[in-house]
Amino acid sequence: MSPAPLDLGPREITCFKAYDVRGKLGSELDEDIAYRIGRAFAEARGARSVVVGRDSRETSPALAAALTRGLTEGGADVLDLGLAGTEEVYFGTPHFDADGGIEVTASHNPIDYNGMKMVAAGSAPLDPATDLPPIVELARSGRFAAPARIGTVRQVGAEARAAYAKAVVDFIDVSVLKPMTILVNAGNGTAGPTFDAIAAELDRRGAPLTFIRVNHDVDSSFPNGIPNPLLDENQPMTADPVRANKADLGIAWDGDFDRCFFFDGDGRFIPGEYIVGLLGAAFLEKSPGERIVHDPRVVMNTRAMIEEAGGEAVVSKTGHAFLKRKMREVDAIYGGEMSAHHYFRDFHFADSGMIPWLLVVELLSRKGKTLAQMLDDRMRAYPSSGEANFHVDNADAAIDRVVRHFDGQGASRDDLDGVSLDFGDWRFNVRKSNTEPVVRLNVEGKGDPAAVAARREEIAALLR
Repeated sequence: MSPAPLDLGPREITCFKAYDVRGKLGSELDEDIAYRIGRAFAEARGARSVVVGRDSRETSPALAAALTRGLTEGGADVLDLGLAGTEEVYFGTPHFDADGGIEVTASHNPIDYNGMKMVAAGSAPLDPATDLPPIVELARSGRFAAPARIGTVRQVGAEARAAYAKAVVDFIDVSVLKPMTILVNAGNGTAGPTFDAIAAELDRRGAPLTFIRVNHDVDSSFPNGIPNPLLDENQPMTADPVRANKADLGIAWDGDFDRCFFFDGDGRFIPGEYIVGLLGAAFLEKSPGERIVHDPRVVMNTRAMIEEAGGEAVVSKTGHAFLKRKMREVDAIYGGEMSAHHYFRDFHFADSGMIPWLLVVELLSRKGKTLAQMLDDRMRAYPSSGEANFHVDNADAAIDRVVRHFDGQGASRDDLDGVSLDFGDWRFNVRKSNTEPVVRLNVEGKGDPAAVAARREEIAALLR
């Protein structure tokens, strides 16, 4: 019997954001919506096969099952990774030559949220202007055409993870690694099992690394809170055991581990923008003259390190869909955001939370230095404020108030992403979030952290 058309009737769906899906459970995202998204993705993309993974949240298995049912009833075969990080979907999509990939995840959002990250064939990002609207329209209308067939489901998690672990370890030369003790904090999220596969691959290749695991077991109740090491209050969970165990380095991840956070041997949190500059320079040392893409929020150190290393810095709008597109456009070897997203040309231009720490460990081994020794001078030369979030009634009015305050002070202005004003010895960026109802502020300068702090408070008062 041939599959029939399906009319579920219209439904308001508000969980589609700038380039992915994120919504509050029950009111904004449920199994019916997950089914609609799967069915719409299969039909709108003409997908024959789709890779599906899910994070460790309690609701992710049910949402992934509904998504899978929508995909298969829309005619697509599903290659099911099971519990997997977002980057494992990014790897699995081209690895299996699939027409798309979807990870069920809410990343670092509160526990009563969930969502999805979607990519096209080759793990290319979906264009928010042309690729997403047909999916949104179909999901909202609930009117689906009859597919040519009903798709199948194949469990490929073990096969995919083994290939993924080998691929990420191939990014480094294991033979140069020096003995090092590394503390890793998975935050009871999705990272633990994947990290173990990478550690096993490193061990097979003779890497002289010792790992101390913290909050490593997957636990959907998140007994230590939603893993988001970018928050000040969460950083002691990694910093304290780094110091207690006298580790050389600390690594922590968010819930779906597509972001990677670093702590030096003193337990000091290293802001993401300094890691972007460090990795950019490291790539240029091996491949001179390449392009490095970065976001526009905090740029001074990144641009200086890229220029000193003989590379070309290219700015992109913030957000993984935009940065991946810019990297593909200019064929950049590496891209990074201050939010701890790191992107690699040889990883399908996708972001990874596992490749960065491997590259940093290799770099420290080659240089014979600690992370603090590599970055202390850079952090003193280019202090930054850290990102501050402001909940405001009218984001556009708040940003306009800030811009008018600095009128006539000789700043150069860039509107690529929010508003950036550059005064020569300091600059700031203020922008609306792509995923949350907040305004985000970053301030940076040259060699005077007190001046940066004062400017941050000046602008914060205007936003409040």
